Amino acid sequence: MAKCEHCGRGPQFGNNRPWSKKATRRRWNVNIQKVKVLEAGRLVSKRLCTSCIKTLEKA
Repeated sequence: MAKCEHCGRGPQFGNNRPWSKKATRRRWNVNIQKVKVLEAGRLVSKRLCTSCIKTLEKA
């Protein structure tokens, strides 16, 4: 499932709007990456969104 383990961000839903303006449902998935993170002195593999990876690298 496309969900960040840090912030809980999941897919967002909206409409496709072609030229004819016929609305059909679609979803935008979060950019999830598998990353190894130091947690309590151990390397743990987590599935994080790219914005969380960016903030963790800054800290």
